Amino acid sequence: MRKIINPCGFHCIKVNHLGVSFGDQVVLSDVNLHIHCGSLNAVIGKNGAGKSTLVRAMLNNIGHTGSIEFRDTKNGRMKKLKIGYVPQSVNIEKNTPVSVYDLLAGFESRYPVFLPKSRKVYERMKSSLRIFEAEDLIDKQVCNLSGGQLQRVLLSLAIMDEPNLLLLDEPVSGIDKNGMELFFQTMDYLKKHYDLAIILISHDLDYVAKYADHVVLLDQTVVKQGTVREVYGSPEFEEVFSAGNDERWIKEEKENA
Repeated sequence: MRKIINPCGFHCIKVNHLGVSFGDQVVLSDVNLHIHCGSLNAVIGKNGAGKSTLVRAMLNNIGHTGSIEFRDTKNGRMKKLKIGYVPQSVNIEKNTPVSVYDLLAGFESRYPVFLPKSRKVYERMKSSLRIFEAEDLIDKQVCNLSGGQLQRVLLSLAIMDEPNLLLLDEPVSGIDKNGMELFFQTMDYLKKHYDLAIILISHDLDYVAKYADHVVLLDQTVVKQGTVREVYGSPEFEEVFSAGNDERWIKEEKENA
């Protein structure tokens, strides 16, 4: 992926009046977002709020109303939106003989992976993996990777086509604290050095508070959005996260804000 010194700031993604229903069940209603390149945007909410449904709709994997636009605000032009995606989990059967190189090269190159490795392609794949400190995994079988290792490989795969938007649906589920810190540091690096926007579905509210530029509180629709301080200090946030341990957490976050 092409590295830049700083994101240009002129590209934005607009989600306009997006809605999703399954029969008579309304899952999302009138969702509006305005996301700029060079920003980490966290979508939070309780289970069943429609967070993963939002991702599926933005990927056009499910039917929805409303529209999604990619606009160059410098000249007002509409462009085709290219999306990179990392899911919450991937099921890979044991003993699958596919290496990390095979996975990446099969996606990016027309060179058949069953032929001897192309040195040029091999070095290009290593360069992509290096962004996520994963170049040493290139010859390992995908089925033998740990959760954190697989996550870094999938991130490498997601940005290889130079997307405008990176969608991450709780990709750190089951990752330990060190892996979480590395992940969010990598997201911080990506937003500062590549011309793309990041939307992260997350339940890790402390990491969101530390790293997110923009927070969207979702409960079938956008009930609050803004900076961490604006969202976490709002009555809407307190109402959504007001049960049990969430009350203690809210108090600590307000004291630290």
